[in-house]
Amino acid sequence: MPLGRSLSMTSLNGLPQCEDEDLPVEDLLLFEISWEVTNKVGGIYTVIQTKAKTTADEWGENYFLIGPYFEQNVKTQVEFSEPPNPAVKKAMDTMKSQGCQVFFGRWLIEGSPYVILFDIGSAAWNLDKWKGEFWEVSNIGIPFHDREANDAVIFGSLTAWFLKEFDDKPNIIAHFHEWQAGVGLILSRSQKLPVATIFTTHATLLGRYLCAASLDFYNNLDQFDIDKEAGERQIYHRYCMERASVHCAHVFTTVSQITATEAEHMLKKSPDVVTPNGLNIKKFSAMHEFQNLHSMYKARIQEFIRGHFYGHLDFDLDKTLFFFIAGRYEFSNKGADMFLEALSRLNFLLRVHKTDVTVIVFFIMPAKTNNFNVETLKGQAVRKQLWDTAQSVKEKFGRKLYNALLKGEIPDLNKILDRDDISIMKRAIFSTQRHSLPPVTTHNMIDDSNDPILNTIRRIGLFNNRTDRVKVILHPEFLSSTSPLLPLDYEEFVRGCHLGVFPSYYEPWGYTPAECTVMGIPSVTTNLSGFGCFMQEHVADPEAYGIYIVDRRFRSPDESCNQLTQFLYGFCQQNRRQRIIQRNRTERLSDLLDWKYLGRYYMHARHLALSRTFPDKFEMERSAPPKTEGFRYPRPSSVPPSPSASQHSSPHHSEAEDEDEDERYDEDEEAERDRQNIKSPFSFGALPQGKKKQHGEYRN
Repeated sequence: MPLGRSLSMTSLNGLPQCEDEDLPVEDLLLFEISWEVTNKVGGIYTVIQTKAKTTADEWGENYFLIGPYFEQNVKTQVEFSEPPNPAVKKAMDTMKSQGCQVFFGRWLIEGSPYVILFDIGSAAWNLDKWKGEFWEVSNIGIPFHDREANDAVIFGSLTAWFLKEFDDKPNIIAHFHEWQAGVGLILSRSQKLPVATIFTTHATLLGRYLCAASLDFYNNLDQFDIDKEAGERQIYHRYCMERASVHCAHVFTTVSQITATEAEHMLKKSPDVVTPNGLNIKKFSAMHEFQNLHSMYKARIQEFIRGHFYGHLDFDLDKTLFFFIAGRYEFSNKGADMFLEALSRLNFLLRVHKTDVTVIVFFIMPAKTNNFNVETLKGQAVRKQLWDTAQSVKEKFGRKLYNALLKGEIPDLNKILDRDDISIMKRAIFSTQRHSLPPVTTHNMIDDSNDPILNTIRRIGLFNNRTDRVKVILHPEFLSSTSPLLPLDYEEFVRGCHLGVFPSYYEPWGYTPAECTVMGIPSVTTNLSGFGCFMQEHVADPEAYGIYIVDRRFRSPDESCNQLTQFLYGFCQQNRRQRIIQRNRTERLSDLLDWKYLGRYYMHARHLALSRTFPDKFEMERSAPPKTEGFRYPRPSSVPPSPSASQHSSPHHSEAEDEDEDERYDEDEEAERDRQNIKSPFSFGALPQGKKKQHGEYRN
């Protein structure tokens, strides 16, 4: 059967759609190996989980994910079953017979892929032997005190053992993610297993450490003494594991062009393919549906605000904007330092211009806490008490009004509320009085005197004073719909906000702004994040589509902070209608981030690995990885050519102005016009064009 598959292009909503090549998956097995299979640690979990459906649709029963077994994760995520593939069953039975616990089942996510999970603890008795074998093939020594690295050796040794149990048929592709899985790749190559290997780094180890040290990383990439820097940070063995994996793999990939540049200097190898991260996009049948969700969840956030700011609720919630930043608590890498400085400057601008807009900013960054803040819990209790009081008085008022109308009388409004009602309402008002400012954090921090966010808030003086137009709330815990404070899941919370702000200094991809985009929420990113670079490449005017890109690479920190401040201030000047239009445009960009399109970069990496590993069976001429050429999304039709003309100079707008804009603007019309102008978002001229050969070859 020929392996070659021809890429045929058809258009769907102005975007290309590929019909997959007829790859004989019955003769191939694809294993994807990661420490984050069924085990959420960071963003790699999101990559694998969201990509699973696209890959499972392509590979069917011959796609397997390999990860570690953790009982607390497996209980709710995996349905155990017997492996239907005899080669997989044979390999598992061999390992089980020698004392290793191996589990098989379906991961209960979209696509329901098969998972093979190794119990690290059951094989820990082999650790010393396997560390010795790893030393013999790589000269990398693993310290006994580094548990994560020791676990990586066990996991990698089990993976290599599992792959070794297969015969030469079927042909195998093994895709390893990050250094924790890299030991399996190194051992597979050292044992000369007939396996096509791919290694993907989602962020270099040393890059993350160096950026966290507040060094001018990107302007000094070629100046670092890599071995010295890794040794000083006591991660030299991990760095060696990562670098060896990169150089052993048949194909090396990374997630963005900015990380490709970083890998070239940190790992001394340029990626063969850049594989951008995507998401599973679920389109609504009607454009207004995601706008309705925004309104619904915004109202839920407003309820929390009413309780949190009780006694200081002297601002109009209908003119209040919700900004947020979320992610790992990496103060500098995630740009929280610059965001806080920009908020201080924004607060000054809003006060000087005497605007009636209030901005409430949420920091959703997990940190060590004791429990909820008592003052925050009290605020929600007071809000609920006031609501119950209002409902009680309303019912009493309603009954009196109803009885009076039945008698044909207009009730005396001065008598309809008796003295008891007045007393109840006065007591409710007195209960809202507070002698302290609304807290800037919802939890008791374990080490608040050394917390970088709180220390910066103290320095810039954003204490939620009445005069502040910018209010700050640190929520040092992941969001949950079962929380007694803010009962919303992360997705619901994002939909209820107006703007996500992610001015990261180190962000190899950046799922947080990508998630905002697919939900139709504008976001701020930087040209040092993979997502920001991707959008700059694919969108002619990102700002018009609600993607604000801060230049953190070629500007000084102060200039970048001023640019961020201007973005935030400009957003505050928009009226409600302008924000609705912008959200519609933002949501339209979600097609760019669909795994349906981005998944083919992974397809290309697999073809490349096969052609390099089995050149007699799978041949492919040298060609560049899939590339994009030129802008794909033009400036929206209704946006004036001059950026300064696209927004008003004053934050105040008349009702007549809004009505005129309603008449001028038609979202469906604009979307249709833009679709006709959009070039295909990906050019596949460089992708291998399959030609059927008589001997099952794959040629360009």
